[in-house]
Amino acid sequence: MIYVRKYGKPPYQVAVVHGGPGAPGSMAPVARELAKRCGVIEHIESARTVDGQIDELRDALREHAALPVTLVGHSWGAWLSIFFAARYPAMAKKLILVGSAPFEERYAAQITATRLSRMSDDERHQLAVLSEALGRPDGNKAALFTLFGALLAKADTYDPAPPGDEGDAMEFRENVYQDAWLEGQALRRSGELLAQARQVRCPVVAIHGDYDSHPAEGVEKPLGDAIPGFRFIRLEKCGHEPWRERAARDRFYDILISELG
Repeated sequence: MIYVRKYGKPPYQVAVVHGGPGAPGSMAPVARELAKRCGVIEHIESARTVDGQIDELRDALREHAALPVTLVGHSWGAWLSIFFAARYPAMAKKLILVGSAPFEERYAAQITATRLSRMSDDERHQLAVLSEALGRPDGNKAALFTLFGALLAKADTYDPAPPGDEGDAMEFRENVYQDAWLEGQALRRSGELLAQARQVRCPVVAIHGDYDSHPAEGVEKPLGDAIPGFRFIRLEKCGHEPWRERAARDRFYDILISELG
């Protein structure tokens, strides 16, 4: 089982934490760019529970990283970074949350509505068909998840940059997504996600695109109230994955490198 990929030279003081959950390899472009300046670990999630993924990250960092590390978590990886830093404060130097999902349930309904508003009638029909098929218990759904993800990614992107080297992308892990995400949603509904954020003691900064379907206020307001010194940076003309945006990519990397110090 692959748990980490390494970029650049040691010491490895930065770890990128991918989204999904179950979308390994999605942060590889960021890891490669940062590795021009520092050693980077890309954590690969495989556990199907939140606790399991926290334990995987702990073990990976203990074995490969120069602790404490700066965690750069994208989307679900932002939540996982919060959970990790709350449980293992001595291992987390700083959290940089990129395109995080909202931290309170009241903001979550906006995501689907925003995505659907950006789709054509044909795309909305395709999404409905795929959603119905993915809801059935039978069969291998890897190909369906790929199509489903592509539709959402299109709605989440402002102006895509030309594709780069995607050869290190890994297969989407459907079982990881279904189990870990359901648990994560329950933790958000119960308030436990935000309670964990209140226990984080290291500096936390969020970078969020103004075109991201995940509402910025669902990150900025809850974390601003929960974490002393929390900072929020909004990127213009930028969707859910800043490193794939034509207008925002360079600014994103400038900010990220500056935050790494």
